[in-house]
Amino acid sequence: MPENNAETATDLLLDHDSEFGDDEDGLAPIELNLTSEVCGQRLDKVISHLVPQFSRGRLQMWITDGYVTVDGKVAKSTKDTVYGDEKIVILPQAAPEDEAFKPEPIPLNIVYEDEHLIVINKPAGLVVHPGNGNWSGTLLNGLLYHCPQLAGVPRAGIVHRLDKDTSGLMVVGKTLPAQTDLVRQLAARTVKREYFALVWGTPRLNGTIDASMGRHPKDRIKMAISTNFSAKPAITHYQVLASGELDRRPVSLVQCRLETGRTHQIRVHMMSIGFSLVGDVMYGKQHLASVFPRQALQARRLGLVHPATGEQCEWLVPLAEDFAELIAKAGIAEPEQV
Repeated sequence: MPENNAETATDLLLDHDSEFGDDEDGLAPIELNLTSEVCGQRLDKVISHLVPQFSRGRLQMWITDGYVTVDGKVAKSTKDTVYGDEKIVILPQAAPEDEAFKPEPIPLNIVYEDEHLIVINKPAGLVVHPGNGNWSGTLLNGLLYHCPQLAGVPRAGIVHRLDKDTSGLMVVGKTLPAQTDLVRQLAARTVKREYFALVWGTPRLNGTIDASMGRHPKDRIKMAISTNFSAKPAITHYQVLASGELDRRPVSLVQCRLETGRTHQIRVHMMSIGFSLVGDVMYGKQHLASVFPRQALQARRLGLVHPATGEQCEWLVPLAEDFAELIAKAGIAEPEQV
């Protein structure tokens, strides 16, 4: 190799073969011809440097799964040493997240729709937005199928979420101006969001929980009451509507009104004062999980200012069938739709 070579290190190490066509997944194989510049380095380190458009983690997965060959032989390990004269071929594989934002014919329970917004009664079990372990079959996928124009709106118009196992009302902006206006209303805390929750125990008749929240310090999947500088304000107003009994244990039907909308807010706030939700195995009584297969929580009422007309709008839905059966089992009558 000439001592005074103006080519970059990548130019010296990388030689793509343009004769390769797309594979059946539409991802073209990548061919690398290595030189002595990389002698003694790990295989995964070398190819992650040469193919920066893919994360090292994804490249390591392809090596492990047999989609990388070295001189025509399947690579044995991410830790294999290269000597600088090898020919590497990578067969890129589509990642689940690459398919996340695609329309899917998922049934939607639409409570209201016009040219500006959609109000949906989300069933328990439906994930709102694609993410780890749920790259398809989400509410977002269903929205894109129902309303193709949402492909041009960030997050397909979604402005707030409900947990997978929480049922109830959500609003979606069908246009960018509508979505922006709804986000501003949420930030200004003017959106009315009222929930029903069935909790273990008997709280005092009403109260306000004003406790900031952040990620749990030891379990990043969970949320927790926090005084950390990164914690966000969270305020929940609650009122006990009725009391009953499940498995000889007292339970209460509680109406919760949110001022803020933090992840798991009602679940964490009610647990923090000693009254965890029935069925909530993440924050509640795991030994009583068989009583109900999800957290007993429903977004029952939603009120907001229409982003186009300025009209005050409100929607109300009855309890989901499984929730209604649960409170009936506890000897509690479903409150009237008022």
